[in-house]
Amino acid sequence: MPTKEFLGKSKAGPYGDFVQQMDATLGQIMKALDDGGHSDNTLLIFASDNGADWFPEEVRIFNHKANADWRGMKGDIWEAGHRVPFVARWPGKIKPATTSAETLCLADLLATMAAIVGAKLPDAAAEDSFNFLPILLGVGLGEKPARPIREALIYHSYDGSFGIRQGPWVLSPILGSGGFTKPAQVQPAPGGPEGQLYNLKDDPGQTKNLWLAQPDQVRRLVDLLEKAKKDGRTRPAAKAP
Repeated sequence: MPTKEFLGKSKAGPYGDFVQQMDATLGQIMKALDDGGHSDNTLLIFASDNGADWFPEEVRIFNHKANADWRGMKGDIWEAGHRVPFVARWPGKIKPATTSAETLCLADLLATMAAIVGAKLPDAAAEDSFNFLPILLGVGLGEKPARPIREALIYHSYDGSFGIRQGPWVLSPILGSGGFTKPAQVQPAPGGPEGQLYNLKDDPGQTKNLWLAQPDQVRRLVDLLEKAKKDGRTRPAAKAP
């Protein structure tokens, strides 16, 4: 809960007040780095672990979309449950005011930090962590890897239902949110879709389920998801010497 200093400050309820407190705390951390003379040799990363816990009634009450126009909220299989900010500052390494469209996951921090300090990860550790240091270093130079850092990104909702994203395509083999937005689960209708498939480039709000219209995409992504389950990992295993 927000401290007394921030109660009522946001005009968006306790959650909004807490976000303002978080912003102020980040400012304190950055000021401490500046005051201590450490800003120029510090990699500072700001991110969130999930989307906002913001119900439809709160959108109406406060006339505010904490998750912008992304569908759903924290805990859901949809974009608002998982799409989060990721901001990094590293003077001399990352060019200011630059962006990247690369799809990353917070699990990738382990492999990336290992690369930064020159540590080698054991093959049986961080099985789903990918090194995105080339993205951090190349984004301001206009450099782009020949292929995506990740083949795909796998995630799940509050009830453990899986989703997978590759490029603009996102698939979940369930109907419903799988989380806090009702209905969490929907039984397939006869002849209807068994799951959900969306193209985020064409339909960022996930309003048009393409499960029946794009059977090849459904098959490909379902197979990729099942392969990851079978392998128990998504980062390629080290080759035997």
